[in-house]
Amino acid sequence: MPLIFEIHPDNPQPRLLQQATAMLDRGEVLAVPTDSCYALVCHIDDKAAADKLRRIRGINDKHHLTLLCRNLSDLANYARVDNQQYRRIKAATPGPYTFILEASKEVPRRLSHPSRKTIGLRVPAHQVLQSLLALHGNPLLATTLIASGENLPLNDADEIRERFRGRFAAIVDSGACVREPTTVVDLTDICPLIIREGCGSLALLGL
Repeated sequence: MPLIFEIHPDNPQPRLLQQATAMLDRGEVLAVPTDSCYALVCHIDDKAAADKLRRIRGINDKHHLTLLCRNLSDLANYARVDNQQYRRIKAATPGPYTFILEASKEVPRRLSHPSRKTIGLRVPAHQVLQSLLALHGNPLLATTLIASGENLPLNDADEIRERFRGRFAAIVDSGACVREPTTVVDLTDICPLIIREGCGSLALLGL
């Protein structure tokens, strides 16, 4: 069974977050809460961990993974963002939005879309996850935690633990999240393209 770190949602315990960060540094996959639903995360530079994350989620290497960034500065390191794109992103960040953007040279080639050279990025508005990102010091590679063959994401640590027995190392539990994924917007063309409408309001993006 995965280990559960019970983290206070408003005052995250640094000692427990440090233990979770150490597991990420060792190449483990963790389930973490976000401002949408739970996500599976791993170290951005660990190919074996990324492959394991894909197997757990039941997706292949053509499926977009997302980089969870602490702030807009981190996001700008991993994507090429023009002024218009930046204004849209800033209006809705932090929040439950994933933006598809042209990947910068900082993104390992194996993580960007194989033909379009794009990457999904988001800045979550979740205090525990923000604290974890700050301790880790780099973006985390992530995918929405949805069981293979299902459509609804998971949002409760106890249910996740029961359904994914031993398939990943630990769960960061700070209470149930909402049960709706992010809104995904492709900003690589002149006109933004809504890939998925989720819990992020399109009005904040001017769409």
